[in-house]
Amino acid sequence: MSAQREVMLSGADISQHEIDAVVNVLKSPWLSLGPKIPEFEKCFTDRLGVRHAVACNSGTSALHMCWRALGVGPGDEVITTPFSFIASSNSIMFEGAKPVFVDIDPRTWQIDPARIEPAITPRTKAMLPVDVFGSIPEMDAINAIAKRRNLRVIEDSCEALGSTYKGRPAGALAEAGVFGFYPNKQITTGEGGMITTSDDKIAFMTRSYRNQGRDPDAGWLAHARLGFNFRLTDIQAAIGVEQMRRLDEIAAKRTRVANMYLQRLEGERRITTMHVPTDVKMNWFVFVLRLSDEYTQAQRDAIQTRLKAAGIHTNNYFTPIHLQPFYREQWGYQAGDFPITEALSARTIALPFHNKLTEADINYVVSEFRKAL
Repeated sequence: MSAQREVMLSGADISQHEIDAVVNVLKSPWLSLGPKIPEFEKCFTDRLGVRHAVACNSGTSALHMCWRALGVGPGDEVITTPFSFIASSNSIMFEGAKPVFVDIDPRTWQIDPARIEPAITPRTKAMLPVDVFGSIPEMDAINAIAKRRNLRVIEDSCEALGSTYKGRPAGALAEAGVFGFYPNKQITTGEGGMITTSDDKIAFMTRSYRNQGRDPDAGWLAHARLGFNFRLTDIQAAIGVEQMRRLDEIAAKRTRVANMYLQRLEGERRITTMHVPTDVKMNWFVFVLRLSDEYTQAQRDAIQTRLKAAGIHTNNYFTPIHLQPFYREQWGYQAGDFPITEALSARTIALPFHNKLTEADINYVVSEFRKAL
Protein backbone atom coordinates (compact mmCIF):
# COMPACT_ATOMS: atom_id res chain seq x y z
CA MET A 1 0.00 0.00 0.00
CA SER A 2 1.49 3.35 -0.98
CA ALA A 3 1.97 6.11 1.61
CA GLN A 4 -0.53 8.94 1.57
CA ARG A 5 0.66 12.10 -0.09
CA GLU A 6 1.53 14.88 2.37
CA VAL A 7 1.72 18.55 1.45
CA MET A 8 3.21 20.76 4.14
CA LEU A 9 1.89 24.24 4.90
CA SER A 10 5.28 25.97 4.68
CA GLY A 11 8.94 25.25 4.05
CA ALA A 12 12.16 27.23 4.01
CA ASP A 13 14.16 27.73 0.80
CA ILE A 14 17.71 26.82 1.87
CA SER A 15 20.46 26.37 -0.71
CA GLN A 16 24.04 25.17 -0.50
CA HIS A 17 25.10 28.83 -0.21
CA GLU A 18 23.43 29.10 3.21
CA ILE A 19 24.88 25.77 4.35
CA ASP A 20 28.40 26.77 3.32
CA ALA A 21 28.03 30.17 5.01
CA VAL A 22 27.05 28.52 8.31
CA VAL A 23 30.00 26.11 8.12
CA ASN A 24 32.36 29.03 7.51
CA VAL A 25 31.08 30.82 10.62
CA LEU A 26 31.41 27.66 12.69
CA LYS A 27 35.06 27.47 11.63
CA SER A 28 35.63 31.13 12.56
CA PRO A 29 36.30 32.72 15.99
CA TRP A 30 32.98 34.61 15.81
CA LEU A 31 29.76 32.76 16.60
CA SER A 32 28.16 35.92 18.01
CA LEU A 33 28.92 39.66 17.96
CA GLY A 34 31.01 39.09 14.86
CA PRO A 35 31.26 40.51 11.34
CA LYS A 36 28.21 38.74 9.90
CA ILE A 37 25.83 40.91 11.93
CA PRO A 38 26.80 44.24 10.28
CA GLU A 39 27.01 42.48 6.91
CA PHE A 40 23.42 41.27 7.30
CA GLU A 41 22.31 44.72 8.45
CA LYS A 42 23.94 46.32 5.42
CA CYS A 43 21.84 44.07 3.18
CA PHE A 44 18.80 45.92 4.57
CA THR A 45 20.14 49.46 4.50
CA ASP A 46 21.20 48.92 0.88
CA ARG A 47 17.90 47.30 -0.13
CA LEU A 48 15.57 49.73 1.66
CA GLY A 49 17.59 52.94 1.36
CA VAL A 50 17.46 53.66 5.10
CA ARG A 51 20.37 54.79 7.29
CA HIS A 52 20.21 52.06 9.91
CA ALA A 53 19.33 48.40 10.34
CA VAL A 54 19.46 46.68 13.72
CA ALA A 55 19.46 42.88 13.74
CA CYS A 56 17.88 41.03 16.67
CA ASN A 57 16.47 37.66 17.66
CA SER A 58 12.85 38.07 16.46
CA GLY A 59 10.35 40.43 14.92
CA THR A 60 8.57 40.47 18.28
CA SER A 61 11.71 41.73 20.01
CA ALA A 62 12.17 44.30 17.25
CA LEU A 63 8.71 45.73 17.91
CA HIS A 64 9.23 45.67 21.67
CA MET A 65 12.45 47.66 21.40
CA CYS A 66 10.85 50.20 19.07
CA TRP A 67 8.12 50.97 21.60
CA ARG A 68 10.69 51.42 24.34
CA ALA A 69 12.78 53.67 22.09
CA LEU A 70 9.71 55.82 21.41
CA GLY A 71 8.91 56.08 25.12
CA VAL A 72 5.57 54.27 24.83
CA GLY A 73 4.51 53.10 28.28
CA PRO A 74 1.77 52.69 30.89
CA GLY A 75 -1.30 54.81 30.18
CA ASP A 76 -0.48 55.17 26.47
CA GLU A 77 -2.56 53.77 23.62
CA VAL A 78 -1.37 52.45 20.27
CA ILE A 79 -3.85 52.05 17.40
CA THR A 80 -3.47 48.88 15.38
CA THR A 81 -5.34 46.08 13.59
CA PRO A 82 -7.04 43.10 15.23
CA PHE A 83 -6.33 41.03 12.09
CA SER A 84 -2.69 40.09 12.60
CA PHE A 85 -0.46 37.61 14.37
CA ILE A 86 -0.76 38.29 18.08
CA ALA A 87 2.87 39.41 18.52
CA SER A 88 2.13 42.79 16.93
CA SER A 89 -0.25 43.74 19.73
CA ASN A 90 1.55 41.85 22.48
CA SER A 91 4.61 44.01 21.87
CA ILE A 92 2.57 47.07 22.87
CA MET A 93 1.48 45.39 26.10
CA PHE A 94 5.09 44.49 26.97
CA GLU A 95 5.61 48.19 27.74
CA GLY A 96 2.35 48.54 29.66
CA ALA A 97 0.45 50.34 26.89
CA LYS A 98 -2.95 49.43 25.48
CA PRO A 99 -3.53 48.13 21.94
CA VAL A 100 -6.56 49.99 20.58
CA PHE A 101 -8.02 48.18 17.58
CA VAL A 102 -9.79 49.54 14.53
CA ASP A 103 -11.42 47.32 11.94
CA ILE A 104 -10.04 46.43 8.53
CA ASP A 105 -10.95 47.12 4.93
CA PRO A 106 -13.12 44.17 3.80
CA ARG A 107 -11.36 43.91 0.42
CA THR A 108 -7.69 44.49 1.25
CA TRP A 109 -7.80 42.97 4.79
CA GLN A 110 -5.50 45.80 5.92
CA ILE A 111 -6.19 48.36 8.67
CA ASP A 112 -8.75 50.90 7.41
CA PRO A 113 -7.37 54.46 7.70
CA ALA A 114 -10.90 55.90 7.64
CA ARG A 115 -11.55 54.25 11.00
CA ILE A 116 -8.42 55.52 12.75
CA GLU A 117 -9.26 59.10 13.70
CA PRO A 118 -12.48 58.24 15.60
CA ALA A 119 -10.34 55.90 17.76
CA ILE A 120 -7.80 58.57 18.73
CA THR A 121 -7.98 59.77 22.33
CA PRO A 122 -5.76 62.06 24.45
CA ARG A 123 -3.87 58.89 25.44
CA THR A 124 -3.06 57.83 21.86
CA LYS A 125 0.70 57.98 21.30
CA ALA A 126 1.35 55.89 18.20
CA MET A 127 -0.01 53.70 15.41
CA LEU A 128 1.10 50.26 14.29
CA PRO A 129 -0.02 49.43 10.74
CA VAL A 130 0.70 45.81 9.83
CA ASP A 131 1.60 44.67 6.31
CA VAL A 132 -0.76 41.70 6.42
CA PHE A 133 0.17 38.66 4.29
CA GLY A 134 2.74 40.68 2.31
CA SER A 135 0.45 43.48 1.16
CA ILE A 136 0.66 47.02 2.54
CA PRO A 137 -2.01 49.36 4.00
CA GLU A 138 -2.59 52.90 2.77
CA MET A 139 0.55 54.27 4.39
CA ASP A 140 0.26 57.77 2.93
CA ALA A 141 -3.12 58.20 4.58
CA ILE A 142 -1.83 56.74 7.87
CA ASN A 143 1.24 58.99 7.90
CA ALA A 144 -0.94 62.02 7.12
CA ILE A 145 -3.07 61.24 10.19
CA ALA A 146 0.09 60.84 12.26
CA LYS A 147 1.42 64.22 11.14
CA ARG A 148 -1.90 65.94 11.74
CA ARG A 149 -2.40 64.39 15.20
CA ASN A 150 1.27 64.32 16.30
CA LEU A 151 1.49 60.53 16.55
CA ARG A 152 4.41 58.14 16.06
CA VAL A 153 4.24 55.32 13.50
CA ILE A 154 6.00 51.94 13.44
CA GLU A 155 5.42 49.71 10.40
CA ASP A 156 5.16 45.98 11.09
CA SER A 157 6.62 44.52 7.90
CA CYS A 158 7.34 41.08 9.33
CA GLU A 159 5.28 39.53 6.51
CA ALA A 160 6.28 41.88 3.69
CA LEU A 161 9.99 41.78 2.94
CA GLY A 162 10.39 42.60 -0.75
CA SER A 163 6.96 44.24 -1.11
CA THR A 164 6.61 47.87 -2.22
CA TYR A 165 4.03 50.64 -1.88
CA LYS A 166 4.05 53.28 -4.61
CA GLY A 167 7.53 52.13 -5.46
CA ARG A 168 8.80 52.47 -1.88
CA PRO A 169 9.89 49.38 0.06
CA ALA A 170 8.02 47.90 2.99
CA GLY A 171 9.89 48.64 6.18
CA ALA A 172 10.82 52.14 5.01
CA LEU A 173 7.36 53.72 5.11
CA ALA A 174 7.32 54.99 8.73
CA GLU A 175 9.71 56.13 11.45
CA ALA A 176 10.85 52.54 11.75
CA GLY A 177 9.96 49.20 10.23
CA VAL A 178 10.41 45.70 11.58
CA PHE A 179 10.93 42.33 9.92
CA GLY A 180 10.83 38.75 11.17
CA PHE A 181 12.69 35.71 9.84
CA TYR A 182 10.73 32.70 11.08
CA PRO A 183 11.00 29.76 8.62
CA ASN A 184 7.70 30.52 6.86
CA LYS A 185 8.71 34.09 5.99
CA GLN A 186 10.08 35.34 2.65
CA ILE A 187 13.59 34.83 4.03
CA THR A 188 14.57 32.96 7.16
CA THR A 189 17.37 32.80 9.69
CA GLY A 190 15.56 30.11 11.70
CA GLU A 191 14.50 32.81 14.15
CA GLY A 192 15.44 36.47 13.85
CA GLY A 193 14.34 40.03 13.32
CA MET A 194 15.43 43.41 11.98
CA ILE A 195 14.63 47.05 12.72
CA THR A 196 15.01 49.46 9.79
CA THR A 197 15.04 53.22 10.32
CA SER A 198 16.63 56.50 9.35
CA ASP A 199 16.04 57.85 12.86
CA ASP A 200 19.39 58.02 14.64
CA LYS A 201 17.88 57.88 18.13
CA ILE A 202 15.76 54.81 17.42
CA ALA A 203 18.80 53.05 15.96
CA PHE A 204 21.06 54.01 18.89
CA MET A 205 18.59 53.00 21.56
CA THR A 206 17.55 49.69 19.98
CA ARG A 207 21.20 48.69 19.46
CA SER A 208 21.68 49.28 23.17
CA TYR A 209 18.49 47.48 24.23
CA ARG A 210 19.33 44.36 22.21
CA ASN A 211 22.73 44.06 23.93
CA GLN A 212 21.94 44.24 27.67
CA GLY A 213 21.70 48.04 27.69
CA ARG A 214 25.29 48.64 26.62
CA ASP A 215 26.13 51.72 24.60
CA PRO A 216 27.64 50.64 21.29
CA ASP A 217 31.19 51.78 22.12
CA ALA A 218 31.12 51.06 25.87
CA GLY A 219 32.92 48.24 27.66
CA TRP A 220 31.49 44.77 28.13
CA LEU A 221 30.52 45.42 31.74
CA ALA A 222 29.29 48.99 31.25
CA HIS A 223 25.48 49.11 31.06
CA ALA A 224 23.92 52.51 30.44
CA ARG A 225 20.28 51.39 30.74
CA LEU A 226 18.04 48.40 31.31
CA GLY A 227 18.32 46.16 28.29
CA PHE A 228 17.76 42.65 27.02
CA ASN A 229 19.64 39.84 25.36
CA PHE A 230 17.88 40.17 22.02
CA ARG A 231 20.99 39.51 19.95
CA LEU A 232 21.13 37.55 16.70
CA THR A 233 24.03 35.11 16.30
CA ASP A 234 26.54 35.23 13.47
CA ILE A 235 25.36 31.74 12.51
CA GLN A 236 21.88 33.12 11.88
CA ALA A 237 23.18 36.29 10.24
CA ALA A 238 25.25 34.23 7.81
CA ILE A 239 22.07 32.47 6.67
CA GLY A 240 20.39 35.85 6.38
CA VAL A 241 23.10 37.34 4.18
CA GLU A 242 22.78 34.50 1.69
CA GLN A 243 18.97 34.65 1.81
CA MET A 244 19.04 38.39 1.09
CA ARG A 245 21.32 37.79 -1.89
CA ARG A 246 18.65 35.40 -3.19
CA LEU A 247 15.63 37.53 -2.22
CA ASP A 248 14.55 38.34 -5.78
CA GLU A 249 14.95 34.69 -6.79
CA ILE A 250 12.92 33.57 -3.77
CA ALA A 251 10.23 36.19 -4.48
CA ALA A 252 9.92 35.03 -8.08
CA LYS A 253 9.40 31.44 -6.92
CA ARG A 254 6.72 32.51 -4.45
CA THR A 255 4.94 34.52 -7.15
CA ARG A 256 5.03 31.48 -9.43
CA VAL A 257 3.33 29.32 -6.78
CA ALA A 258 0.72 32.01 -6.04
CA ASN A 259 -0.07 32.43 -9.73
CA MET A 260 -0.54 28.69 -10.18
CA TYR A 261 -3.09 28.71 -7.37
CA LEU A 262 -4.86 31.79 -8.76
CA GLN A 263 -5.08 30.29 -12.25
CA ARG A 264 -6.53 27.03 -10.98
CA LEU A 265 -9.01 28.72 -8.65
CA GLU A 266 -10.17 31.33 -11.15
CA GLY A 267 -13.95 31.39 -11.41
CA GLU A 268 -14.51 29.58 -8.11
CA ARG A 269 -17.40 31.62 -6.72
CA ARG A 270 -17.26 30.10 -3.26
CA ILE A 271 -14.00 31.86 -2.42
CA THR A 272 -12.29 35.24 -2.67
CA THR A 273 -8.68 36.32 -2.16
CA MET A 274 -7.22 39.46 -0.65
CA HIS A 275 -7.47 42.45 -2.99
CA VAL A 276 -4.02 43.91 -3.65
CA PRO A 277 -4.16 47.59 -4.73
CA THR A 278 -2.43 48.51 -7.98
CA ASP A 279 0.08 50.69 -6.10
CA VAL A 280 1.27 47.68 -4.06
CA LYS A 281 3.71 45.12 -5.43
CA MET A 282 3.35 42.17 -3.08
CA ASN A 283 5.97 39.58 -2.19
CA TRP A 284 3.69 36.76 -1.09
CA PHE A 285 3.93 35.57 2.51
CA VAL A 286 1.06 33.04 2.60
CA PHE A 287 -1.77 32.04 0.29
CA VAL A 288 -5.04 32.67 2.12
CA LEU A 289 -8.56 32.20 0.78
CA ARG A 290 -11.80 33.57 2.21
CA LEU A 291 -14.84 31.35 1.96
CA SER A 292 -18.08 33.06 0.94
CA ASP A 293 -20.57 34.19 3.58
CA GLU A 294 -22.69 31.05 3.11
CA TYR A 295 -20.03 29.15 5.09
CA THR A 296 -19.94 29.22 8.88
CA GLN A 297 -16.80 28.92 10.98
CA ALA A 298 -17.77 25.34 11.82
CA GLN A 299 -18.05 24.51 8.12
CA ARG A 300 -14.64 26.11 7.50
CA ASP A 301 -13.17 23.97 10.26
CA ALA A 302 -14.76 20.86 8.72
CA ILE A 303 -13.16 21.68 5.36
CA GLN A 304 -9.77 21.88 7.06
CA THR A 305 -10.40 18.53 8.72
CA ARG A 306 -11.17 16.95 5.34
CA LEU A 307 -8.03 18.45 3.85
CA LYS A 308 -5.93 17.15 6.74
CA ALA A 309 -7.33 13.67 6.10
CA ALA A 310 -6.05 14.03 2.53
CA GLY A 311 -2.57 14.90 3.84
CA ILE A 312 -2.89 18.63 3.15
CA HIS A 313 -1.76 20.97 5.92
CA THR A 314 -3.71 24.23 6.30
CA ASN A 315 -4.25 26.96 8.87
CA ASN A 316 -6.92 29.52 9.76
CA TYR A 317 -5.01 32.83 9.57
CA PHE A 318 -5.82 34.76 11.77
CA THR A 319 -7.86 34.38 14.94
CA PRO A 320 -8.98 37.94 15.87
CA ILE A 321 -6.55 39.26 18.45
CA HIS A 322 -9.26 41.03 20.45
CA LEU A 323 -11.01 37.69 21.04
CA GLN A 324 -7.98 35.99 22.57
CA PRO A 325 -8.85 35.17 26.21
CA PHE A 326 -6.39 37.50 27.95
CA TYR A 327 -7.34 40.42 25.68
CA ARG A 328 -10.97 39.95 26.61
CA GLU A 329 -10.03 39.76 30.28
CA GLN A 330 -7.63 42.69 30.41
CA TRP A 331 -9.24 45.13 27.97
CA GLY A 332 -12.88 44.06 27.87
CA TYR A 333 -13.01 43.32 24.14
CA GLN A 334 -15.85 41.07 23.05
CA ALA A 335 -17.40 39.43 20.00
CA GLY A 336 -19.02 41.97 17.72
CA ASP A 337 -16.49 44.75 18.40
CA PHE A 338 -14.85 44.40 14.97
CA PRO A 339 -17.33 42.62 12.71
CA ILE A 340 -15.32 42.79 9.47
CA THR A 341 -12.33 41.13 11.09
CA GLU A 342 -14.52 38.55 12.79
CA ALA A 343 -16.39 37.64 9.60
CA LEU A 344 -13.12 37.27 7.71
CA SER A 345 -11.35 35.29 10.42
CA ALA A 346 -14.22 32.79 10.61
CA ARG A 347 -13.80 31.93 6.92
CA THR A 348 -10.08 32.02 6.09
CA ILE A 349 -8.04 29.02 5.02
CA ALA A 350 -4.31 29.22 4.35
CA LEU A 351 -3.32 26.60 1.78
CA PRO A 352 0.18 25.11 1.53
CA PHE A 353 2.55 27.79 0.28
CA HIS A 354 6.29 27.53 -0.22
CA ASN A 355 8.86 27.43 -2.98
CA LYS A 356 9.22 23.66 -3.06
CA LEU A 357 5.62 23.04 -4.15
CA THR A 358 5.45 21.39 -7.54
CA GLU A 359 2.72 21.82 -10.12
CA ALA A 360 1.52 18.34 -9.19
CA ASP A 361 1.32 19.37 -5.53
CA ILE A 362 -0.78 22.41 -6.38
CA ASN A 363 -3.05 20.41 -8.67
CA TYR A 364 -3.61 17.93 -5.85
CA VAL A 365 -4.29 20.66 -3.24
CA VAL A 366 -6.77 22.48 -5.49
CA SER A 367 -8.53 19.25 -6.45
CA GLU A 368 -8.91 18.15 -2.82
CA PHE A 369 -9.92 21.66 -1.78
CA ARG A 370 -12.76 21.71 -4.29
CA LYS A 371 -13.92 18.28 -3.07
CA ALA A 372 -13.86 19.53 0.51
CA LEU A 373 -15.99 22.61 -0.15
